[in-house]
Amino acid sequence: MKIKFFHIALLLLTIFSSCRKEEMEFIDTSPEDTIEANSSVAMSMQRIAMKDGSPDNIIDQANCLTVDLPVTVVANGTELIIASEDDYSSIEAIFDDSISDVDFLEIYFPITVIFSDYSTTVINNQTELTNLAATCTGENEIDDDIECLDFVYPLNLSIFNLENELLYAITLLDDSELYTFIASLTPEIIAQMQFPISIQLFDNTQMVINNLNELESAILSYGNECDEDDDYDYDDDDCIGCNPNLIVEILTNCSDWSVDKLERNGNDYDDLYIGYVFNFYTDDSLSVTYGSNTIYGTWSTADNNGTTIVVINIPSLPYCNNDWILHELDAPPGETKVDLRLGDDRIRYENYCN
Repeated sequence: MKIKFFHIALLLLTIFSSCRKEEMEFIDTSPEDTIEANSSVAMSMQRIAMKDGSPDNIIDQANCLTVDLPVTVVANGTELIIASEDDYSSIEAIFDDSISDVDFLEIYFPITVIFSDYSTTVINNQTELTNLAATCTGENEIDDDIECLDFVYPLNLSIFNLENELLYAITLLDDSELYTFIASLTPEIIAQMQFPISIQLFDNTQMVINNLNELESAILSYGNECDEDDDYDYDDDDCIGCNPNLIVEILTNCSDWSVDKLERNGNDYDDLYIGYVFNFYTDDSLSVTYGSNTIYGTWSTADNNGTTIVVINIPSLPYCNNDWILHELDAPPGETKVDLRLGDDRIRYENYCN
């Protein structure tokens, strides 16, 4: 009965649209694209639109909370203003600076935190934050939000209210607007989506969706197909996409590398190779120049079940030598860092080649 009434309303709107353009705009869609309150597709859409609390776990260690930015923190004694999600890496860089120390983060309170439903509350101290974080699900536990796919906005919908017989169009611009809209649906409201729409998958590819059936199928197929990173280990995804070919390309296309970090057997040797210049070649050889001297060695890469191994052998420089594991590759415009580790041992090469 609802759909029949909806079609009558659409017909009336078409007849009188020339007189009411200033009041509403209608987007024509088909009945099977109707979204109703508490339907399975509505609930799935809301789970996709939920606020994901995991990206800032380096700050709050809570998967259902997000610290509203900007916020000021002190990481291992260094004060930082975290103004955007990109700044989380600044905290990580300080924590990564040494693998032998105990990392500590202090937050300047009060702060505002955002819940998964986009509501907020003010937190006045660390105890309040810790207690609130304890109400979230733990690391890598199943939670409600779907993080493996996202909507590409804007989304256009036509709304008919059976109670007051109003028909109008809305445009949703982001997840918070979609979440609030789904939460506001009642049995008296009928919503139709304008298709096609696009969704973005976890691998950054986009998929065109032509109706609600295709949307539900995509959610079932891809909703659990990625690591949602719901843990507090900020290091565990540092080198996603790293492989032997990539490290060969980075090291051989840039010349004159220096040693930025060196830790062996619990001791720091950061200053041991100051002034030493390292060059890696495609024939698996390498050279090291310091002053008027040049020495030679070998290097190679291998894949060990998805882990990139970098083998370095310079007979004259024993602290460089190891079957290293590629831990992190930081290659933004400007400074490039290749971080190699094995247990508590570490060597990090640095360059300013783009």
